[in-house]
Amino acid sequence: GDLLDLVDLGDKRGAYVQALSRGMQQRLCLAHALVHDPHVLLLDEPASGLDPRARVELRELLRELRSLGKTIVISSHILPELEELCSSVAIIDHGRVLASGRVEDIEARFKLGAVVRCRVLGDAQAIEAAVRTFEAEEAVVTVERLPDATLELALRGDEDAAAAVLTRAIVAGHRIASFAPAASDLEELFLQITASEPVAGWRPDEQAVSESVGSDR
Repeated sequence: GDLLDLVDLGDKRGAYVQALSRGMQQRLCLAHALVHDPHVLLLDEPASGLDPRARVELRELLRELRSLGKTIVISSHILPELEELCSSVAIIDHGRVLASGRVEDIEARFKLGAVVRCRVLGDAQAIEAAVRTFEAEEAVVTVERLPDATLELALRGDEDAAAAVLTRAIVAGHRIASFAPAASDLEELFLQITASEPVAGWRPDEQAVSESVGSDR
């Protein structure tokens, strides 16, 4: 009964499992896993197939379990949600752990750049002028034009370098409506670390490399 209340299913005690929504069934599975009060929970794609509301409910439940002292290990491809939930991550590709630790620590270790989307206000001429300004920046690797007066900038360096690029663009008179990462930090790290052509100076996390057993992924 306490576990059903914990996963907010107390009022469904007499219901058939098949009559529950997908999100409720996921929470019921968590209640099953908690029957023997385990110290560690291993969850494989716990948010798979859930609608947005059910994902929020599951996320809040996992936070509550963490506050109760549970260690939760999650395998998932929904990286932005992992970034919100997890205190540390491991990036795995083809059975090898390429990096592990806190997201900010991995960023600092690999010194990777970022992809930023910048929306410029003005006519076509103003946008072209902004493109030329960004292309002249040492920290800007490429500039790609997207719809709606948006530019996608591939940057090298850290947040300070990105801030400096934005500051100089504003000083140059460009009207910048938005300047933000094109993907979450964890998504960007995953894409760059698992790229087929490694970033200069990049190498796998030698302290966390492991081989998979019986699997190619």
